[in-house]
Amino acid sequence: MTADEWNALYPVGTRVVAYPGVRPDNPLAVGVRRAKAEGRFVDPRDVDLARSLDTTTRSRAWTLGHGSPVVAVDGYAGGICLTHVYPGGRCPTCRRTFEDCTCGGAR
Repeated sequence: MTADEWNALYPVGTRVVAYPGVRPDNPLAVGVRRAKAEGRFVDPRDVDLARSLDTTTRSRAWTLGHGSPVVAVDGYAGGICLTHVYPGGRCPTCRRTFEDCTCGGAR
């Protein structure tokens, strides 16, 4: 989704779930969850790789110089890539929850 497409759909103040680091489907986050579930050692710095923020947008989306569209959210300094931001916690393409998305829009 481009910054212009985002801005046409979601005004500043939209409630979102944002992942400033990696998303839960990232192989690193999956591996950490698996290791933790199996009782293996997990470095404390890695426990919260896929930390989510239940927050609201505080800016319109914009495009960085290298082409990635981002938006600023409350509780985080800087922009978060739109591929890591979900309005109402739902995929912007199919509107399913992130966990149920199979269309690829949440990837």
